[in-house]
Amino acid sequence: MPLSSSHLSPSVRNAPETKVTGKNYQALLLLSICTGLLFGGIGTRLAHLQIAQNAHNRKLADNNHIRLIPIPPERGRILDRNGELLAGTQLAHGVFIWPLAQPEQDWALVAERLSGYIDIPAGEILERLERAGYNAPFPVRILRNANPEMVTRLQENIEDLPGIIVQPEAVRFYPSGDLAAHLLGYAGEITAEELAAADPAADYRLGDVIGQMGAERTYEQLLRGQWGGQQVEVDAAGEVLQILGEQPARAGQTLQLSLDKQLQQVAEEALAERKGAVVAIDSHSGAVLAMASYPSFDPNIFSSHITPDQWQELQSQQFPFLNRNLRPYPPASTFKVVTTSAAIESGVFPPDTTLATAPYIQVGGWRFWDWNRAGFGVLDFQRAIAYSSDTFFYQTAVRMGAEPLQEWARRYGFGQLTGIPLAGESPGIIPDTQWKQENIGERWYTGDTVNMSIGQGFVSATPLQVAVMTAVAANGGWRVQPHLLLNPEVQPQRKWVGLSPETLRVVREGLREVITGGTGRGVALSPDLPAIAGKSGTAEDPPRKSHAWFTAYGPYESAEIVVVGFLENDGGGGSSKAGPMVRQVLEAYFRQQQGESLAQNIAN
Repeated sequence: MPLSSSHLSPSVRNAPETKVTGKNYQALLLLSICTGLLFGGIGTRLAHLQIAQNAHNRKLADNNHIRLIPIPPERGRILDRNGELLAGTQLAHGVFIWPLAQPEQDWALVAERLSGYIDIPAGEILERLERAGYNAPFPVRILRNANPEMVTRLQENIEDLPGIIVQPEAVRFYPSGDLAAHLLGYAGEITAEELAAADPAADYRLGDVIGQMGAERTYEQLLRGQWGGQQVEVDAAGEVLQILGEQPARAGQTLQLSLDKQLQQVAEEALAERKGAVVAIDSHSGAVLAMASYPSFDPNIFSSHITPDQWQELQSQQFPFLNRNLRPYPPASTFKVVTTSAAIESGVFPPDTTLATAPYIQVGGWRFWDWNRAGFGVLDFQRAIAYSSDTFFYQTAVRMGAEPLQEWARRYGFGQLTGIPLAGESPGIIPDTQWKQENIGERWYTGDTVNMSIGQGFVSATPLQVAVMTAVAANGGWRVQPHLLLNPEVQPQRKWVGLSPETLRVVREGLREVITGGTGRGVALSPDLPAIAGKSGTAEDPPRKSHAWFTAYGPYESAEIVVVGFLENDGGGGSSKAGPMVRQVLEAYFRQQQGESLAQNIAN
């Protein structure tokens, strides 16, 4: 049973009261020490959090509730000369990662999950994130132009994808697909290498879309616009509660090209999926009216992620990104315009010269044959151009030598860039003694001059250069510089080549006779054409098939347009193969001109 004080011994009962009080104090002291240590630790931790890690934790708190959202600018539109849209933007959805949304070590799992929805390997997703940095204060684009089915699946499962954002954005759009693809080019996401090499003042960032080819690349600074941004407050789920500040993005400029969309369509139809090129320019200003090249590509594919299969398919199409209007080939008999000019301007041959042609001429033990293996009798310059007699021009080359040929080729613009504002243009080759020694390791022979006189041997030129050459005859002696922008306030760049009136007359009459009774007489058989002038060419390219050329301008008396058609290794003659392409484009142009003239007369 419980003990009472009466059961205690006297010594215990009579013990001093201070003994009990001392023990209670010790317990209280021990409790106070423990409590002090406990709260002291908490205080120390709080002090560390508030003082030592204040900046870091403030950053984490801000990034959980305050976000900086970059607003990309809308890329400028590209229009044709009549205001028709060639390149613009359309609304689509992009997939982004918000790097600060979770710790670095958690992103591998999220990337693996995301990969299953967007068909991009998790490693590639993480690589993009690492390039931007796990502390990047802005969203990192992982995919642009996600398809509707993908967007729906992502939005339905977004709770399983922390830090993933699906939001609307503008993407580049080419409404006519592959039309004028080589001239327009395409816009695509900046690569890591391009970003590293970019001027810091240009303010490019990971995920930016930049011009990668064609006019998109040439006029990048005009088209790109300027970034804007928003500072927003978000809740725990990432939903925007309010906009705290905003700097609107500034759209890029709208560019109007000299290109005529309808004429471009005709040029591409004329090529009919044959490897080659068609180019049309204004004969006086050099404005590019049409520029078609085949094989081609659809620039819209670069508005989203390209799969390895898509890229492999593109690469299997015999260089679809190559603009064949800017690639050099032997110009063949179209070059006889240069040879005629050189022969007369050299003073060796008067304008009324006649020469007896033959099946071949012999130079240094080699026979150089005429293309018909028979010759054409006695010819003057005009008929030699019309019938494209090789042996006539061989004789002029042997007597005048290589120097006048080389000089006048350069005056016409061969062997140098035309100045068109497109990357990838080749200057072609106008060979001389130094060139041959450096590139072939041999001296210059008379046979080289003979071959050069008919646009064969080592000489090479682009279809655009042949168009510039033809424009010299068409406009009365001026070498034009091709350009792309339609700007009436800017004077066209052109240079006087120095042809005498007599030489110019002979060249023009010869080109006219090609159409009226020479190698190109079938080209003008159309009620939709005015009087035109032109020149055919068939370039040997052993062991492959020959190239086919035809160049023409019209109207003959007051030229407006030059058209060049070229077929690569198509076989056959220039008039029969390339001539119909040129006629088709000229017909379309003059029908269009007649329609505009009729509409203007009705309006008046």
